[in-house]
Amino acid sequence: MAIKTPKLSWADVTPESVFVNRRQILAGMGALSLGGIAGRGVAQGDLEPNSYEDITSYNNFYEFGTGKEDPARYASAMTTDPWSIEIDGLVDAPGTYDFAELVTGMTMEERIYRFRCVEAWSMVIPWNGFELAQLLDKVGVQSGAKYVAFETLYRPEEMRGTRSPVIDWPYREGLRLDEAMHPLTIMATGLYGKPMPNQNGAPIRLVVPWKYGFKSIKSIVKISLVAEEPKTSWNMIAPNEYGFYSNVNPAVDHPRWSQATERMVGGGLFASRQDTLMFNGYEEDVAALYDGMDLQKSF
Repeated sequence: MAIKTPKLSWADVTPESVFVNRRQILAGMGALSLGGIAGRGVAQGDLEPNSYEDITSYNNFYEFGTGKEDPARYASAMTTDPWSIEIDGLVDAPGTYDFAELVTGMTMEERIYRFRCVEAWSMVIPWNGFELAQLLDKVGVQSGAKYVAFETLYRPEEMRGTRSPVIDWPYREGLRLDEAMHPLTIMATGLYGKPMPNQNGAPIRLVVPWKYGFKSIKSIVKISLVAEEPKTSWNMIAPNEYGFYSNVNPAVDHPRWSQATERMVGGGLFASRQDTLMFNGYEEDVAALYDGMDLQKSF
């Protein structure tokens, strides 16, 4: 499938320094709760680029604590080498794969994507990785599979945040199979041309640029091909706030705040807000996935 949305360039990328200083910006906003990710394909105009330092020093990764700075403080305790991923369910080649084995033969590329957090801030991030479809083709998806379920590492001795019951650990997410196979959906192994930092989901994470960031699960250790819609962490916690799809939709507000506008990270505390784009700007590429669906109800 050819991607129709115009590609972003390095001129649109959130600078590393701005990424680091995001804590002051969001603190002034009231910094609501969840974490976010990235997006690609929309002409950014005069948007200020974001930074590597900002991305890696202010982040949501509840396995290390609910504070915004907790992942950067504590994620270094997570062992990422060796790393393996279990793949099971409706696949031809189930098994536990070493990380290096899994990525061998994948077409690695840079994807500069817009990122829209459910907290109503946004940025632009250059990811490195490969299309999830390549991995699924490698293991062989069986005809009965309709969804892809993911799990994050659960290792309490290294992940201090898991000692709290804020989430029913391990963290879980899921996609419909056609969403997972879409060429915009990637497995990211790095950002800014560097290996993925622990606090951002090392060594491998999901990135789905037209959905709110919490859908892009970090530090994946299990992938399951299943026939029924899988349970996902935030949907289980608050189904009226976090739907299974969680597509970026300015017409569907979060129960506690509007999603009609967003603040571009790096613009400063008093920068004007910009309109939120349907599907985070990827509407031309992904809207057909949801033909016939009521996106007010299937949010």
